[in-house]
Amino acid sequence: MRLEAVRIPPRLRAFAAGSADVFDVSIDGGVVQSIEPSARAARGTLLSGLVDAHAHIDKNYTVREVGAAQGDLFAAIGRMAAHRAGWTADALRIRMTRALGDAWRSGTRALRTHLDWGEAGAPASLAVFEELREAWRDRVELQFVALTPLDLFADAEAGARIARTVKRAHGVLGAFVYRNEGIVHKLGRAFDLAQEHGLALDFHVDEGLDVQATGLRTIAQLAIARGLIGRVTCGHACSLSVQDDAAARDTLGLCAEAGIHLVALPTTNLYLQGAWDRTPLQRGITRIREAASLGVRASLATDNVQDAFYPYGSYDLVETFGLGVQMAHLAPASDWLDAITVSPAKALRLAWDGRIAPGCPADLVLLAAADEYELLDPRGRRRTVIRAGRIVENTE
Repeated sequence: MRLEAVRIPPRLRAFAAGSADVFDVSIDGGVVQSIEPSARAARGTLLSGLVDAHAHIDKNYTVREVGAAQGDLFAAIGRMAAHRAGWTADALRIRMTRALGDAWRSGTRALRTHLDWGEAGAPASLAVFEELREAWRDRVELQFVALTPLDLFADAEAGARIARTVKRAHGVLGAFVYRNEGIVHKLGRAFDLAQEHGLALDFHVDEGLDVQATGLRTIAQLAIARGLIGRVTCGHACSLSVQDDAAARDTLGLCAEAGIHLVALPTTNLYLQGAWDRTPLQRGITRIREAASLGVRASLATDNVQDAFYPYGSYDLVETFGLGVQMAHLAPASDWLDAITVSPAKALRLAWDGRIAPGCPADLVLLAAADEYELLDPRGRRRTVIRAGRIVENTE
């Protein structure tokens, strides 16, 4: 296969491009064989396979049963908790399979989902996830995070039981963190368990616009103190956007030192954060640009799809990227395409970091967009999905 006259964004290149910006790419044997400068005008944009660092495939597509929360995070949590009591393996399998099919067709090669985990025992979703992880192994590489209320870690036996189960199932330890009483002690217990069992950590943190919500800072300090550099992922961090510049910069400096992987969720947080009784003035997006200036390249991820937290959306990361570009003024847009490729690949510690070069896997997405200005339009988002050097989906 030969892909002619394609742009490869600079942050996705792992080869010497010189002054060239448009390339001809040869593929054979499931890998990229060569990349050469092209004399033709660009006909598309080539990305590595997309990586979704934060999703919830256990509760997606439930909005018709639970209703939309319209900006009330804790109402959404309560509605989903009530609905979760009736979850069956069959219903979970249908929802989760639909999500993976949508992600696959959109070009996603790896996805990390959070599984609601409200008590010490494993939820029904874990067994279904393990089944699907095996079934989808050659299409979408799957990871899971135990999404546990942080307060549950105050119970030593409950926390230990969760950590043992997560380790057995080859998962990631996580928690929902938002202005918890005794937050340092409870987070410290989560770090204890991660170190004891050799687990990575992934937190929902500061998902609100309360200036006093500083869980991200505490997590970064603990990661540094415990030596878990590069082993911690933090999603949301919305409160960082309403803190003063000096405090936010100090926190982000700690994140850089700790190697924190920051994940922004533009769809859900634009929907949940800010006022609902008038036009919202606050956007609910974390400080992506300020983080990048300190060396923390954030990921953009799907989060919720058609549930109480976000009643719309899909698993098209290119569409999510477009909303993030507009929310956070990420310009030029093509300079931020690592947010759905390289940055999340590093956060998930994938075998391939998503940078394109001769010898890399031919797991690619060719967008119709010839330049950055077409990345957000319907024609530009049309794509050819390539896996192991073969076309598996073509909307172009």
